[in-house]
Amino acid sequence: MSGTRELLIVDDDEVLRRMLCDLFEEAGYGVRDAPSAEAALAQAREHEIDAVLSDVNMDGKSGIELVGELRRLRPETPVVLMTAFASVRSAVEAMRAGAHDYITKPFENEVALLAIERAMEHRALEEENRRLRLAVDRTRAMGDLIGESAAMREIFALVRKISHSRASVLITGESGTGKDVVARTIHFHGARAAKPFLPINCTALPEGLLESELFGHVRGAFTGAHAAKRGLFEKATGGTLFLDEIGDMGLPLQGKLLRVLQDGEVRPVGGTHTTKVDVRIIAATNRDLAEAIDEGRFREDLFYRLNVIPVSIPPLRERPEDIPPLVEAFLSKHAADRVKPVSEDAMAWLTAQTWRGNARELENAIERALVLSEGDEIGIEDLRARDARGTPEVDPAERLLASAADSSLSLAQLEDRYIDEVMRRTGGNKVQAAAVLGIDRKTLYRRAERRAREQES
Repeated sequence: MSGTRELLIVDDDEVLRRMLCDLFEEAGYGVRDAPSAEAALAQAREHEIDAVLSDVNMDGKSGIELVGELRRLRPETPVVLMTAFASVRSAVEAMRAGAHDYITKPFENEVALLAIERAMEHRALEEENRRLRLAVDRTRAMGDLIGESAAMREIFALVRKISHSRASVLITGESGTGKDVVARTIHFHGARAAKPFLPINCTALPEGLLESELFGHVRGAFTGAHAAKRGLFEKATGGTLFLDEIGDMGLPLQGKLLRVLQDGEVRPVGGTHTTKVDVRIIAATNRDLAEAIDEGRFREDLFYRLNVIPVSIPPLRERPEDIPPLVEAFLSKHAADRVKPVSEDAMAWLTAQTWRGNARELENAIERALVLSEGDEIGIEDLRARDARGTPEVDPAERLLASAADSSLSLAQLEDRYIDEVMRRTGGNKVQAAAVLGIDRKTLYRRAERRAREQES
């Protein structure tokens, strides 16, 4: 047997505990021991344990209570219980609590050795099943990261470099560009792939609930907290926590997140004790965090903690060569029986669109076209948005140009009106407006100065 397999022996009888330690050490196990359930839980928090052998009747928490706690803390770790009171009732109670097996005192050494060996085999089988599921997840995650552009090839190379790092990652990009796909790919191609990947959207929950989800809470911490709850930081220990839309997190919670990143410890809401955690943070945002820092809406120290490895995903309009492979992937994903091809004209039309909603909008268009198309292939008319009567809508760009021509607008007037509308839609944010317009921010500043001079004269 390999000495790398770790067994934790729990018994308040020191003589029996020492005897069992000697027995399993001689059998080749790495052995730890604890005189109580409380001490055993402390060890389980600090060390990797492959199996637990525990007495049922002990001072303080019983072995059955220990099983329940371990199921929440380390659900993958099998527990074998031992007791001097052999009965069907106690065996059923132990199994209901989640024990893997049950032996009665007094027992022969071979009985205890066999029970633990079976528990270890069960653990190994569970690990193998996880590895098989992981192989599928890895394939799916890399398959979802699609693109042929130079920008996407750079992202592929960067993902390969950083996957095995522990450094925090900050992914930026417009909504719909696939920031979550990049985050999953980083996790499932790295050293933490066998551990949890837990995502949470920082916009979707009120701040108080978000704090509880991240850090957990103790019983009675607030109204409705009828039981203690482990937070995502504890659940993701050894793995990755993906904080989507981090730019929308409130300042008070940003401070608490910063402390976790600095100290590697979390304290549940209402609690007084901290717990060590080992979690890689991947954050994402569609906000301009530099601007948010200038405006006092985001902590600069937290930004530098998160932005150790920056990954920027350009919008789809800047990489039209990625549209055909994305279309093929979405066709395969949403086709009910056979993949229906897209006509050459329709593909050219798709590639020419701006796709303000990026890959997410493109996917919706393909899914809708598959439902609406009645021919052997998807044409342009199948791809256009349709109104309530089912008639194809006029392309918005065509409608805008027709209106401008009808009004006899000059090119300069049309440009001014379009820039004004983009500025209005971005709330006067010149950084976002410049990105939408595809021009330098300084150009907008010069334009504003020119128009101010024109108004004064």
